[in-house]
Amino acid sequence: MSATKAKRLIVSLLSISFVIAHLPAAQARIIGTESAIEAQQREQRIERVSALLAREDVRAQLVEMGVDPETAQERVASLTDSELRMLDQHIEKLPAGGSDVLIIVGAVFVVLLVLELIGVTNFFTSL
Repeated sequence: MSATKAKRLIVSLLSISFVIAHLPAAQARIIGTESAIEAQQREQRIERVSALLAREDVRAQLVEMGVDPETAQERVASLTDSELRMLDQHIEKLPAGGSDVLIIVGAVFVVLLVLELIGVTNFFTSL
C-alpha cells in the first residue's frame, strides 16, 4: 500500500470516528403514569378555559374591562398548573347557562393581575 493511500485511509477513519464520537446518545426514559395524567389534565384545562374565552359574551366583557381577548387567550398557556386548576374549578362551579359571565371574566382578570404582579407579564403597565 502506498503512503498516500495509507494517509487517506487514516484520515477517513479519523473523520468517521470524530463524527461518531460527537453524535448525541439517545436517552429513552419511561414516562410515569402520574406525569402523563398531569400533562393530559393540563391540556384539558387549557382547552376548557380557551373555549370559555372564545365565547362572544365573555369576549365582550373582557373588552369592556379593557382586556384584549386575544392577549388573554395567549396568556392561558403561560398559567401555572395551580392557576389553571383554580380557574378550571371556578368555571366548573358556574351554572351552565353562563349567567355568571362577570365572575368568569373577573377570575380571568384576577389571574392576569397576579401574573402582572409577579412580573410574568407587563400588560397593565403598558396601558
